[in-house]
Amino acid sequence: MTSAAHRAVGELDRDARSRLIATLARRFGDLDLAEDMLQEAIAQALRTWPDTGVPSSPEAWLTTTAKRKALDVVRRESVLAQKLARLRLESERDVPPAGFADPADHALDSAVPDERLGLVFACTHPVLKPEDRVAVTLRFVAGLTTAEVAHALLLPVTTAAQRIVRAKKRIRSLGVSFEPPRARDLDERKSGVLRVLYLLYSEGFARSAGPQHIRDDLTAEAIRLTRIVRRLMPCAETTGLLSLLLLTESRRPARVDADGRPVPLAHQDRTQWDHDLAAEGMRLAEAAAAAPDAASYTIQAAIAAVHAEATAPESTDWAQIAVLYRMLEAHEGSPVVRVGRAVAVGRAFGPAHGLRLLDALTDTPALARYRPYHVARAITLAELGDDEAAADAYRKALALPGNDAEDDFLAATLARTD
Repeated sequence: MTSAAHRAVGELDRDARSRLIATLARRFGDLDLAEDMLQEAIAQALRTWPDTGVPSSPEAWLTTTAKRKALDVVRRESVLAQKLARLRLESERDVPPAGFADPADHALDSAVPDERLGLVFACTHPVLKPEDRVAVTLRFVAGLTTAEVAHALLLPVTTAAQRIVRAKKRIRSLGVSFEPPRARDLDERKSGVLRVLYLLYSEGFARSAGPQHIRDDLTAEAIRLTRIVRRLMPCAETTGLLSLLLLTESRRPARVDADGRPVPLAHQDRTQWDHDLAAEGMRLAEAAAAAPDAASYTIQAAIAAVHAEATAPESTDWAQIAVLYRMLEAHEGSPVVRVGRAVAVGRAFGPAHGLRLLDALTDTPALARYRPYHVARAITLAELGDDEAAADAYRKALALPGNDAEDDFLAATLARTD
């Protein structure tokens, strides 16, 4: 039974833990308390379940246990006495009957019809610094580790940790509510929310750690939440982001080989792409492009649409993609965008042009930790016949954090290059 208990706890993936934290944070308004009490509940489960058996719904058991533990903490802290009344402490202490469903967990008078999306909006509250909003949301909503947050944001781990701690302190000290915002407040949160959903999908698209290259649960959740956000805030950028995610996801069936290693876009079997998903993404891309407020996500969707239209790698309109990247750079001049433009220029006008743009970015600190930058240089150098420099670039890429499947792919490519 002990192994069954450990197995049940082990099967609680980051998605489940994120949902539990969302529930607890919404109830108690304290991310630290939510995280600590979830850990205590898990520890109690490992002590209890070997004797009682694993409950039919481990998540419900953990939620109830964590809530009780959190209420005990709140009770002990006299400064939070007023919260006790608001939280209806006595009713919470009652033993829930079979099939219990806490009505406070559902149907709040809110414009946001999803509990975890509510946590997204709370963590992107305007009182937080923009850079802190993204870090804390990825940590608690996406369930990423601090190291994974650092990877997603191209930051040192210590910087990411500082941002998360700073955001949690501000949320607590200012009493930021974890209630989802009203409809009139949605627009000011839009930018931060879209950024988080984009990064959530990116982490699922190519994991920053672990054995597999892709996390389908994260990509599916990012798409699901983006669909909800678009319904709440229909505009060019929400439509553009959804289009971008769908067009990217349409390539999912061809993105890894039989051994789980990544397959570059140029080598993918395009007959395996999900053409229904691509068609939906194309329709949305056209709708977003026709809207007056189109911006960076719409342009990225247009780039993805150009890839989707190509029936073979050699028919890709790289010149058009290079133009779109130049437009994107005007909206969002991030180092990652400049890398994308360099690759597109190299494909459209020759690798020497691409290498010149890539080398111009060598001193950009964030790119030193960005694996795709070094891979792009390696591929370009190999195309120019400089195998020694290409191998060096592959070694730099391999030295950076990444998932095991990607490591295997790069190591095999490096072996062929050396």
